[in-house]
Order: sequence, then C-alpha cells, then structure tokens
Amino acid sequence: MTTIAERPTIDRTATTTARGEIATPAETPREKATREKATRFVLAGLRLALGWTFLWAFLDKTFGLGHETTTAQAWVNGGSPTKGFLGHAVAGPFADLYRSFAGAAWADWLFMLGLAAIGTALVLGIGTRIAAVAGALLLVMMWTAVLPPENNPFMDDHLIYAGVLAVLALTAAGDTLGLGRYWARLPLVRRLPVLK
Repeated sequence: MTTIAERPTIDRTATTTARGEIATPAETPREKATREKATRFVLAGLRLALGWTFLWAFLDKTFGLGHETTTAQAWVNGGSPTKGFLGHAVAGPFADLYRSFAGAAWADWLFMLGLAAIGTALVLGIGTRIAAVAGALLLVMMWTAVLPPENNPFMDDHLIYAGVLAVLALTAAGDTLGLGRYWARLPLVRRLPVLK
C-alpha cells in the first residue's frame, strides 16, 4: 500500500520544455475571471481613494475643517485657497509664475472648482476620462511648483498619482463601484466618448 508521502506530486505551476525553457500552464477561464474581477476592484479602490483625496482637499479648504486649513483660513470665511501655498511654499524655476497669481480670485475659483469636479467625478465613477486628465494636469502643475522635489531629484507622489489617473482613464474604472455604466449610456456621452 502506498502512503500519501510516497505518492508522486505534480507541479502544475511550471513545466520545462524540450529546450529547457520554463513554460507556465495556461490560465483557466475561472482563474482569468477571478483575476479580472480583482483588477476591476483594485482599480475602483484606487479611483475612490484618489477621488476622496481631491474631495477632501476641496472640503478642507472650503470649510476649514482643521486638518490643513483652519476655520479662520477657510474659503467661506474669506481665506484664499491658493495664497498660502503659492505665495510662500513654491520653489524652483516656476516659482515666480505661481507667485504672480497666488490669491487671485480666478485662481482660487479654478482651483476649487477643479478639486470639487475631479473628486466628485472620480468618486461617482462618471466622466472618469476627463476627470483623470484634468486631475493629472493639476497634479503635474503642483509638481512643477516645488521643483526639485524635497526627497528625490525628480519623482514625487504627484507624478505617481498622475500615472495612476492615466491608468484609470484608459480603463473602465468607473464601472465597478461607480456609475460608469449608467453614465456611458447617456446620449451625450455616447456622442462624445471623451466624457466617459
């Protein structure tokens, strides 16, 4: 009688071809479906996280929730969401450009509307493409405001977030845990796919 320990085991993860190359077995339909589902949920999680990052910045700067913006500095209390950072914290080759419009009403409004629209679109999963492009542009501008970054010659979290937004723009990231499928059915969105 053969015991379990004596039975030969079969390694189903890899085999060796006649030329000595390692060949992995083909993915089963179930494995593929599981991987695709996991990918959709990871992308949805990243979309929600970045959306909340933009929305939180909008809410904190608008109402002075005390995390980064005090109540006295809140936009609703007359504070400027761009004056502090652009007026004092910018550095590098574009510092003078950014300082020139620090605290300007048009800059405040554009910045705050951008934060709110990008954050809302990402959280809801609607207009993900255009929100991702606008968000990436905003993040790259924020990156250029502090060149070179403090802890690296060129790379920082703004560029990484912009890259993640590019991935979200190229996938249907708004369909999972979002309203992307419903949004895509709207006549205007069908006519202008850039709005997906």
